[in-house]
Amino acid sequence: MRENRPFRLLWFSNLFFFGGVWTQTLVLGWLAWETTHSDFLLAVFGAVRLAPLLLGPFAGAFADRHNRVRLLVIACSWALAAVSVVATLASLGRASYGVLLVGGLALGLAQSPSQPARASLVLDLVGRQNLSNANALNSMALNMTQVIGPAAGGLLINALGAPAALWVSTIWYAVSLVLLLPLRGLGQVVHEHTGSSVRMVVSGLRAICRNRMAATVLLVTLAANTLVWPIAQSFIPVFAQESLGLDAAGLSWLLTCSGLGGLAGSLVIAWLGDFRFKGGLFVFGTAAWGAMWALFAVSRSPAASFVLMTAIGVLSAAFGVLQTTLLLMTTDVRLHGRALGVQELAIGVMPVTSLILGAFAQHFGISATAFVSATLLVLLMFALAAWTPQLLRYGGQDHHLPSRDSASEV
Repeated sequence: MRENRPFRLLWFSNLFFFGGVWTQTLVLGWLAWETTHSDFLLAVFGAVRLAPLLLGPFAGAFADRHNRVRLLVIACSWALAAVSVVATLASLGRASYGVLLVGGLALGLAQSPSQPARASLVLDLVGRQNLSNANALNSMALNMTQVIGPAAGGLLINALGAPAALWVSTIWYAVSLVLLLPLRGLGQVVHEHTGSSVRMVVSGLRAICRNRMAATVLLVTLAANTLVWPIAQSFIPVFAQESLGLDAAGLSWLLTCSGLGGLAGSLVIAWLGDFRFKGGLFVFGTAAWGAMWALFAVSRSPAASFVLMTAIGVLSAAFGVLQTTLLLMTTDVRLHGRALGVQELAIGVMPVTSLILGAFAQHFGISATAFVSATLLVLLMFALAAWTPQLLRYGGQDHHLPSRDSASEV
């Protein structure tokens, strides 16, 4: 990867882009909680911020039909503008709960719909043999920002206030945009025709549904984003304050522990390279990740919770890195944008499940809700392992393209 300058530029751009994402995620979530002190309204904020994930299939069709670098430049420019507006309003003392909702939605529109283009561009730049390694390196970038972004955000909230922390996000996004500009002109366009996006989405869904392993990978993604990721995205401030008695700095260190663990897990996967049994690590690593969340949900010790959050970060790498790697490996190249778009749709259930889990947390408490959800995830992983045992042995080395008949439909 050292000789691949375009991938290096994309990697550093991702580093700064997700640095902005993690900083504003912590700051806006903290402001929403401080403004309302309501589990349910915090869940509403999380749902609104993640709602653009529902555009995933159409974002994937866009990634197949348009230059992917150009799409990332537009997304990064939008993020820069959106966070600047929110930071300005916060600096003026006008960041009401309604403003936070609109700001969260605007930032979600910058992040989520661009993900199919961001992930499929990696394969364009590095090729199939280096895909697992490249995705691991990208996951390292994400986890590095999960270490730096929340730590900086929490410390800035305590030292200078939330508006200053939001302005940090502006700097992250600006640097990310500058790094993308030399890549203009790269990023293949798979479909040159201007046919209906709806038709492209429908044909892609049909092809993916006929692919047992790709469908199972997507079901794992759906299960994780239904049961556990909404808790990780929306309710950590509640755990920090109510269960562990932590302030904003303590919250930032919780997220930093998760980031350090994720960084370590991504380093291990990058070191493994093009290894066998990617599918097995994906499924059982996700099950172990759910088990750690169940333990974290019932912990009342800050020290134990920091350790558990580190383990959660390590195991999250198996899920985060390999879900995209396996989906790209098990689908035809002409489907990659749409397959990743369907993955975004599976992630896009979080706005709905955040509301449902928020309602349960309001009634039963966040600890009981998180424990039950995480336990259900573990059970579902074993059920999917039994349903598609060939995925457990899959490493990508024996990949075969689909037949001409099926390929012609995509």
